[in-house]
Order: sequence, then structure tokens, then C-alpha cells
Amino acid sequence: MRMRTLPAATALAVLFSSVALVATPAYADTTRPIAVSDADDTVVDGVHQRLYFSDRYQNKIVVTDYTGTVVTTLTGLPQVRDLELSPDSGTLYAAVHGADKIVAFDTATLTQTAEYPTGDRTIPSRLALAGGKLWFGYGDQWDSGLGAVDLTAETPTVTLDLAAGHDWASPPMLYADPDNAGTLLALDGGISSAPIVVYDISSGTPVVRVSAEKGGFYNDAALTPDGQSVVVAGPGKRALTEYRLSDLEQVRTYPVPDEPETVSVAADGTVAATVLDVDDLGDTYVFSGGPDRPASIRNLSHNWMPWFGHSMSWSADGGKLFVLSGSNDSTRFHAVDEPRKYLGTLKVDAPATAARAKSLTVKGSLASALALPAGTPLNVTRTDIESPGGKSLGTKALGTGGTFSFTDVPPAGGKVKYTVSYAGDASHIAATASDTVDVSRATPTLTLNNNGKVYAHGTDVDFAAHLGTTYKNRTVEIWADPYGADKPKRLVKKGTVNANGNLWVTLDMSRDTTLTAVFAGDARYAPRSVKSTAYAKVRVSTALSKHYKTGKIGSTTYHYFHKNTDVISTTTMSYHTGRKQRLELQVYYDGRWVSGATEYFALGTNGKSVVNLGHSGRSGIRARVRSSYINGTSGDTVNSTTHGAWKYIYFSN
Repeated sequence: MRMRTLPAATALAVLFSSVALVATPAYADTTRPIAVSDADDTVVDGVHQRLYFSDRYQNKIVVTDYTGTVVTTLTGLPQVRDLELSPDSGTLYAAVHGADKIVAFDTATLTQTAEYPTGDRTIPSRLALAGGKLWFGYGDQWDSGLGAVDLTAETPTVTLDLAAGHDWASPPMLYADPDNAGTLLALDGGISSAPIVVYDISSGTPVVRVSAEKGGFYNDAALTPDGQSVVVAGPGKRALTEYRLSDLEQVRTYPVPDEPETVSVAADGTVAATVLDVDDLGDTYVFSGGPDRPASIRNLSHNWMPWFGHSMSWSADGGKLFVLSGSNDSTRFHAVDEPRKYLGTLKVDAPATAARAKSLTVKGSLASALALPAGTPLNVTRTDIESPGGKSLGTKALGTGGTFSFTDVPPAGGKVKYTVSYAGDASHIAATASDTVDVSRATPTLTLNNNGKVYAHGTDVDFAAHLGTTYKNRTVEIWADPYGADKPKRLVKKGTVNANGNLWVTLDMSRDTTLTAVFAGDARYAPRSVKSTAYAKVRVSTALSKHYKTGKIGSTTYHYFHKNTDVISTTTMSYHTGRKQRLELQVYYDGRWVSGATEYFALGTNGKSVVNLGHSGRSGIRARVRSSYINGTSGDTVNSTTHGAWKYIYFSN
């Protein structure tokens, strides 16, 4: 029997201990890439259910629906900056910074309907509608100012230098409320000592009503629904701050842990803000209650949030929050469906291993910025071999401190998963988490006979797999894997073992074969497989021709050849692609057989090899020849080494 060299196989076994898995909250937010390089402004059109994003680096306005799907793109707008939507949502205005003009689009047709040149090198960048006029901040650094387009005139006119004596360090950030037509709010974001300025525009000409320095370098601001206050996003780690417009006194702060970048206020007064989030702890904050109620926090992106422009807005009905994260090719659109609700972090921790039919304990926690009370119901499901669809274990109560634990006795072994679900409530989003236990199972007896046996080519061999005691599963599979790449591994028998635990299959042994018996396991007995390798010889025979007779010398039959007649040896062998037979010739000398020559000869596709052995030229010479298949050196490794019978030769006169 030969030694084999098998292809190297490396088995990497990695043992994972039980890990507490954290829930993915069960809410239907939308996230998708969007072709916006950096959004300078975002406007929501509730009438047409659209959003408008100005992209000053790509000179365009991207128009999408509420899912972030692009509807169209308005192009040819050099360095487009602020956007403003008319109160009836019929017209969209855009400050085209690089073309010294403001343009208007019909939102129904998304076509340009007007443009208002603001003057050479005015580079308008900020917009607000109030009192029948479109106000705009323009210029650069200390050459900045306040202007207006009178939309009520038969021919709209542009007026500059309306700052009412205020010297702006940068184009003023402008905000107005249609329901508070006599008021225009302006912020100077270009210097630390810059004030917030409230203009009275009821006469058509701005007059400073109140002004106060609040730290400058403002990133964004948003008016409250009643138009009486403004929430300002300041620099550094300063909190979001709300000021009354009547006297610019502080009303409230909205604490955030990092620099707020953009802010938006919903129709019901809910304040939302994004922060830079350098520590990746949470980037979107929603304040929906009084000062004592914590913010609802989302972490929409693992990158820093955009640090310029207005990149977040509420839907018109206040039910959704639209946020952009990233920049350039990695900008993503997020639609948060229930922004006021609090996310819960649900963790489940089960033991790594456990014994079947023995008690185990599963622990966990449910944490939220708005803590859940003790007694909150949690639904528990166990999934195992016998309950692949899951079996309810009922409701478990959340304990004090947001923790819980429960015990269970797993009836089935194998991978057992415990899933804990929180259904959510008016303030919290549903959550689900799970953890898996490796529950022990008994090892069944499984054997497969005939391992190591060698058979003649073509022998029908009975193989028996024997399965010992199991719980419910009595099915065994038998796979055959013949040697050689031309014949794949295949299932040759699958069935229920008989009363003695046996499953039989008969195979024709035409080549070496590894058989594998497989038991898939059941609830109490582990899966198991065993192998048996049986070997098959080749068929080989040698025939001599051109002899003139046969006769015996002693008890051995010889083929008699005249001393000058060539001996022709014909070998017949089981064929395989590339196979060669080894022909061995020996001569009888001094009372023993001495090797004369050994050589390999290719087989034809008919399995034959014909070799001329030549002649002796002398009488009285005795020789013998045989053909063999040698595993490996005969061109393949699919059969076991097989030697044919010796054929004996005698040369006479």
C-alpha cells in the first residue's frame, strides 16, 4: 500500500466567547449618498414635498424629494449660496455669489423666472424675505453691507447700503418671519465682537431696534415659530442659546457637548442641532421638551459633521428631520423619521456555554437618555433547533437602573439564541438585541467500515455507516469522494438507519475513494462525521506475441522464442488520462533473477501499450517481464499500486 501526499489543508478554528450584542434600533430612517459637495443652504418645500440644496462648489442647486432621491439639478449658478422660499412655496430665490445677482425659480416647473443684478462685485450671499422685500447680505469682510430687492414694485428695484449705520465685518446672516413682517434679524459671523442686530423694517427702511454683542463667529441661527426669539449656534463648545428679539436677553440654553454647526426649529418649537462631534459620540441633538428634559441624540455619521452652511432642516409638518453629513464624494442624506423619540441602547449578555436541561441566567440592560421606568416590559424569545422560528418565553420586566435578568432551562442543545425586544412607546423607539449560548449536546456513536482496505478493480463493496443512540434524528448521509480532480464529491446515500442503526451503500471500486458518513445532529446529540478510505487496484495484464510455442520449465510456463525473433509485449491496463505503465524486464543468471531494465510507457486511450523487447541472439537465455501501475510515478494518484503477473520467456535456436 502506498503512502500518499495530499494537498495541504489548513483549518483555522476561532473560538468566540459569548458577546453582549447591542441592538440596532427598529426605526425606518433613510440614509443614501447624494451628489452635493458641500451644502451652503437647505430649504424645505412642504407644498411640493421637496428639498433644495445649494452647492456653491459645483455651482448648482440639487432638488430632491423627502427620501433624498434627486428630482432635478439647477445648474449654471456660480458659487450659489443662500436660498429663500416664498411663503406660498411658489418661488425659490438663490443668491448667486459668483455672478452678482439673485435669481428666482418657479417651484412648480423648476424653471428660472427672474433675476435681479445686485451690482458689480457685490457678491450677494445671504437672503431673507420680509415686508414685501427680499433682503440680502453682500460684500466681503469689512466691505459688507445690507441690501434689498423691492418685490412689490412694478419693476423690482435693488437698493444697497441699508445697514442703518452698522459696520458689518462680514455679510450679515439674515432671518425673518412672515408673521412678524416688521422685523429683520441680522447676525455678524465674521468677528468675535460682532453683535446680533434686530432691525425694524416696518417703514421699508431698516432702523436698528436693538443690538447686543453675544460672542460673534455665529455658525447658524433659527427663529422660533412665533418669530419672537432666535436660537443661535455659536462657536466652540458654547451651548445653543435662545435670545428674545425684543431685548436680546437670554431665554434658555440647549446644552451640547461639542461645537454646534447648524440649527433648525420645527413648527411646534422643537429645536434640532448638529454638532462637529470630534469624539464620535453623537452628532444630532433634538430638544423637544422643557429645560429639564434631555436631548434625543442620534449618531448619523462617524465623520465630523459639516462645519459651514445650513445643512439641516425640519419637514414642513415637523415630523421628519433632514440632515446632510460628510462632504465632497462622501456626502450622505439622512431623513430621521421620529427625531423626537429617544433611542434605547439594548444589550443582552448570555453565558458563552451552558449545559442542556440546566438552568442558565441571561442578563442585560436598556439605557436611554430619557430613562425608562422599572417594570417596563421586555419580550423574550428563544430560538433553537426545535424552535427555529422562535419560541416566546413571555415578558420580563426591566429592573431598577435599567438592568434586567431572567433564567431559562434550554431543552435543546446547539446554538441557542435569546432575543430581547422592547416595543417602544410615545417617547422611545423600539429596540431589539440578542445573544447566543453554545448549549452542550452528547456525542453520538458513528462509524464507517472498510477503512484502509484494498480491493481489486471493479469490485462491488458494501459500506455500512452505523449510528448509535440519538434523540430524534436517525438520518445519515454517506458521501463518496473519488481520488482525482475529474470526479467531484457526491452524495451516494441518504436515509434513515435500520433497527440496528445501520445504513448500507454499495460502490463499484474503480479508484481510491474516501467515504464520509454525516449525522446532522438533533436537539440532544451533536453533529458528527467520520471518514473511511478504501483503495482500488487497476486491471493490468501482459500478453506476449511472436513465440512459437509455450512449455514448462519446472512448474513455470514459458513462452519459447527463436533467438533472433523480437519479443512483442502488449500491456492492457485500466485507462486514466496521462497514465503510463511501468514495464520491468529481468534475466535469469547464476540461479537468480537479475533486473535488466525498467521503463515507463504511455497507454493509449484504449488502455493498451505495445513494446518491442527485442531478441537475445543466443539460445538458452531465460527472461521475464511484467507491467505495473505505480501510484504517483505512473502519471496519476487515483489508484493503488498494482503489479501484473510475470510473463516468462525462453530463447532457443
